[in-house]
Amino acid sequence: MPDAWCAAPRSPGNENVTRRARRPGVLLSSRLLFYPKPPRFVQQPAHPNAYKILVVDDDPDIVELLEYNLRKEGYEVASAADGRQAVEMAPGFGPDIILLDVMMPHLDGIAACRQLRELPKFKDTYIIFLTARAEEFSEVAAFEAGADDFIAKPIKPRALLGRLAAFVRRDKDPQQVSDTIEINGLTIDRTGFAVYQEGRKISLPKKEFELLAFLAASPHKVFGRDELLQNIWGNDVFVLVRTVDVHVRKVREKVGDHHIQTIKGVGYKFNTDN
Repeated sequence: MPDAWCAAPRSPGNENVTRRARRPGVLLSSRLLFYPKPPRFVQQPAHPNAYKILVVDDDPDIVELLEYNLRKEGYEVASAADGRQAVEMAPGFGPDIILLDVMMPHLDGIAACRQLRELPKFKDTYIIFLTARAEEFSEVAAFEAGADDFIAKPIKPRALLGRLAAFVRRDKDPQQVSDTIEINGLTIDRTGFAVYQEGRKISLPKKEFELLAFLAASPHKVFGRDELLQNIWGNDVFVLVRTVDVHVRKVREKVGDHHIQTIKGVGYKFNTDN
């Protein structure tokens, strides 16, 4: 073996070079050391039809956590560090779902959501707010800005992924919930106008049934009273807004008061939490 492979004595001029080579090596012979390269994370390419998710948060640890879990599930992910950056990059990325923090520099999540909803491309994009603020006014402001869901921190990745998977299933096959809805212990047969709770049939009048089925069909969306009146009773029948509250109360008495959640100042949503 040539003498060039022999260890050369150190000199002050070689200090910067030899310092880099102090990684653990594998001894192959008395003259040659092989230094293995450190393992490198290889990002799996997203499926061409993968749903795109934009993660917007000023906390890099949260962004890294969400990106890792979402990519593991096959989503295509991009991230932004504040609301202004999210509004700028969203049209180019074209997300199907946006996970949006509330408290951020430059442009907060509420203002960013309003600006996104003003763009025709994002009128129906699924927007979930992620925030450590649990005050009632924050939740109301989020829904008024156009949010579809509201998740409090600390974020539980498995619970979040479950919600996203449910959205994707409904989006890919909207007819899946048109006939039978199975959610949170309830089975709602829309063709037979029947509700079952753990095998027990619950009888509901037509409007109460339609109200429950309508809310359960979009469990992560909040509906205002006027919107419920229009979808359940229509424009041809004059009824008071209070009618919605009365029917919600009657449904709760029969199926349990935890299925329909009141969002004060906004309206109602179907509660998916057990």
